[in-house]
Amino acid sequence: MSQCTDDDLLLSNQLCFAVYSTAHAFNRLYKPLLEALGLTYPQYLVMLILWERDGRSVKEIGQQMRLDTGTLTPLLKRLEAMGLVRRSRDAGDERVVRVTLSEQGRTLRETARAVPQQAACAVGLAAGELAALRDRMFRLRDALDSRAAARLKNCIHTGAWVETTRCRWPWRGKLGHPPLGINPAVPLTGPPR
Repeated sequence: MSQCTDDDLLLSNQLCFAVYSTAHAFNRLYKPLLEALGLTYPQYLVMLILWERDGRSVKEIGQQMRLDTGTLTPLLKRLEAMGLVRRSRDAGDERVVRVTLSEQGRTLRETARAVPQQAACAVGLAAGELAALRDRMFRLRDALDSRAAARLKNCIHTGAWVETTRCRWPWRGKLGHPPLGINPAVPLTGPPR
C-alpha cells in the first residue's frame, strides 16, 4: 500500500490550484477585452446567458452561473442601472423575476462578437484543443458537483478510507461511483499512518 509523500502537499501538484490560478489568468485575459464593452466578467456571463435566450428567470440565471440569489441580484441591478437589462415580475407567477435584454443590451451583442475569438487567439491553442479542454473542465465540474462533495461529507463523518492510485484517502462508497482516480476494487482500509 503506497503512502502519501511530501510531494503530495506541493502547491504545484494540486489540481485545485491549477484550476484556481487558471481562473485568475482568464480574468486577467478578459479584463481588457470586456472593458471595451463596459462589462465585468460576471456581467459578461449574464449577458451571454441572455443573448442565448432572453427572458430567463433570476433562478435560471443563477443555476446556470452556479450563483446564489444574494450574489446574483446586485449583479443584475448593476446591469439594469447600466441600461442593459430589465427585471420584472412574471405575469403568471409573481414570485418569479424575469430578466430581459433592453435594446441597448441586444445591440451590445454585436460588439461582443469579437470577444470569444480574441480570447481564443490569446490562449494560443487550436480550436479542437480548446473545445476538448472545455469539455473536460465541464466533466470535472459536474463530477465535483454530483459526487465528490457528498463523498467528502461521508468520509469526514464516517472516517472510512480507500486506496487511490497514489495514496489512501477517505471515502465511503455508498453512491455507486468512485471519486475521480479511485479504484473501487481496492477494499476499504484504515486511515494512513
